[in-house]
Amino acid sequence: MRFVDFLRATVLLSAAAATLLAALTVVRVAGGVDQSSMEVAIGWWTAAALIGGWLGRRNAASPPIARLLADARVQMALPELRPGLTLINRLWLLLVVTFVAGVAGVFAPEVPSVATGFALLVAIAWRRQGNAVEAIEERDAARFYVDRTSPFEPIRLVRTPGFGGAFLKPEKRAATDPG
Repeated sequence: MRFVDFLRATVLLSAAAATLLAALTVVRVAGGVDQSSMEVAIGWWTAAALIGGWLGRRNAASPPIARLLADARVQMALPELRPGLTLINRLWLLLVVTFVAGVAGVFAPEVPSVATGFALLVAIAWRRQGNAVEAIEERDAARFYVDRTSPFEPIRLVRTPGFGGAFLKPEKRAATDPG
């Protein structure tokens, strides 16, 4: 799976997890639980959105992602593409946390409200990382793919050569040109 697509899927799945957990919180609080917990939840969600916006404000790749790109193993052949398995392999923790927080929300609505804030923070903070990696691919005429690793090992990337530097569509290329 291309790393750009992985980053975008991570943002979408984090946003989906935040939406699901927020809905569970609202339903549970509307069921008669203390209304002050909803006010605290909304305050936390606002703070998480602001923190995520601050962390993700730049168009450049974050330092951990830049390091990951720099450490990518060079390979001449295209790696085996298994997007579904790659997403499950790398994002299993997000799925587990979402499930556990949702189940715990039956007993304590505070749990999914806290998890909502963290999922929202990740989604907003990472929203531009796919575009930053795509710009690096364009500049270097390369493509980055998620390497096959154990779910418990750190993520690794494979760098493959590209066919020139014209990956971006003309309108995107014009938007990313500094001049």
